[in-house]
Amino acid sequence: MKVVRFYQKMTVVLVWLLSFLIFSNFSFAAKEKQDKDEWSSRVRFQDIVAKAKSLSKKPFQEAGQDLPDALKKMTYDPWRSIRFKPQNSLWKNERFSLQFFHLGFLYQRPVIVNYIDQNGTHQIPFSTSLFDYAHPEIKSHLTKDLGFAGFRLHYPLNVSNYADELAVFLGASYFRALGRGQLYGMSARGLAINTAQEDGEEFPVFREFWVVHPKIRAKKIRIYALLDSNSVTGAYEFLIEPGDETKMKVNSVLFFRKHVSKMGIAPLNSMFLYGKNSGFKPDNDFRPEVHDSDGLLVHDHSGEWIWHPLVNPSRLLVNAFGGGVPKGFGLTQRDINFDHYQDLEARYDLRPSVWVEPKGNWGAGHVELVQIPMDSDYNDNIVAYWAPEQAFEPGQSVKYAYTLSWYWARHDRSPEGLVNATRIVKKADELMFVLDFTGDIFKKELKDTTPSADIWIGNGAHLSDRQLFKNTVTNGWRLVLHVHVEPVKLNAFGLPPQKSATEFRVFLKDKNSPVTETWSYTLLP
Repeated sequence: MKVVRFYQKMTVVLVWLLSFLIFSNFSFAAKEKQDKDEWSSRVRFQDIVAKAKSLSKKPFQEAGQDLPDALKKMTYDPWRSIRFKPQNSLWKNERFSLQFFHLGFLYQRPVIVNYIDQNGTHQIPFSTSLFDYAHPEIKSHLTKDLGFAGFRLHYPLNVSNYADELAVFLGASYFRALGRGQLYGMSARGLAINTAQEDGEEFPVFREFWVVHPKIRAKKIRIYALLDSNSVTGAYEFLIEPGDETKMKVNSVLFFRKHVSKMGIAPLNSMFLYGKNSGFKPDNDFRPEVHDSDGLLVHDHSGEWIWHPLVNPSRLLVNAFGGGVPKGFGLTQRDINFDHYQDLEARYDLRPSVWVEPKGNWGAGHVELVQIPMDSDYNDNIVAYWAPEQAFEPGQSVKYAYTLSWYWARHDRSPEGLVNATRIVKKADELMFVLDFTGDIFKKELKDTTPSADIWIGNGAHLSDRQLFKNTVTNGWRLVLHVHVEPVKLNAFGLPPQKSATEFRVFLKDKNSPVTETWSYTLLP
């Protein structure tokens, strides 16, 4: 009887404990949701949208005009020597933390950085005590309300006990991020206006940020930004999720102050100096290749995958791809073999690729690629974005949402055979293109099948011979094209006409079905 009563008492205790735990977890979850709702209700995306709309009704005012000369005239090395003290990081002992950039050099527009927590919204004040100055005399010229140039986000991306740099927001509307194991390379921007136009490009700026303090166990962080320029204002929301492939969900609402004839949505910036397809290498550079990205990948609205290798052109080169909204597009560093670069400092083999996936209906437009001549690897010369067909008028507003993925090209999006390499050999008036196609499809479904090549060449050249044979090293296929290039008549200034470029389109097929992405190339005379 005593044993029965003992078990009865224990049953009551266990039921009570179980009820307590369930209630506690429910209460904690409810409180966490309540906290989240409270935090987000203090500053919501719609509040930033309202700020952008209000700002669009006022004249644009350039920031940074009253900076001290010590910052306006500062060169790169003195600016680089100003270091943020890690012990002053915002949320330094938490999973996500923030560090800040000092004004000076190219970064002369102060930005306001706020954070949002359960107690409200707080502006982060500038102080010289946050930084180490290699040249202490600079401090005497600085005021307390100077502001920051931008900020960087830290997170234990690669190891659990060290907060790596995850993302940086610095300069105009530029930002960049990393996936696990990567080093910074290409950048993204909030917006591009009048890129490659004769009257010059306009560069919008992020003038204020709000960073939402994430929960202790959070794996995502939310950032709001207010964009401003002579022609446009905008509200941006970034939801950043770090990982092997770091994702950014982006929402944007734009308001127009002035007429805008050309706009670039989700612009990506990169660098290409030379590569396998350049046909040359500078005599004073030991590196076999130098580039942050080697191609543009487009998954157009019809489902076709297009691979367009990048070039360092002899003149400004602009390409347009497809009509309508693509399923995705991005600048890719497909070659991640260190031996192909041999640069121990830059490590081009560790640069990320970036993929843009539009959300919702963007309307009529096309993907545009701009390639600019360049003689060094110091600046970006590659820009890709989606360009709406329509122009925009004062008082008009528009919304765009998309996801940015910072990823390794070895996990490329295309499910079909890939163009693994493009090589070019120049012989007088003839060119030889050597294209290597690889992919699991040639090791599995088409293991015992010989594909055929579908080749289209535009005006200015014609095919004189072709060879397709198995690549026994990659288990893919190598296509060799011998192309005769027609001579170009120069104009009165000794220059070729602007429309003398020759377009190429090539893919491999099994019967009538494509089994690889389409290789697209533009040949300048």
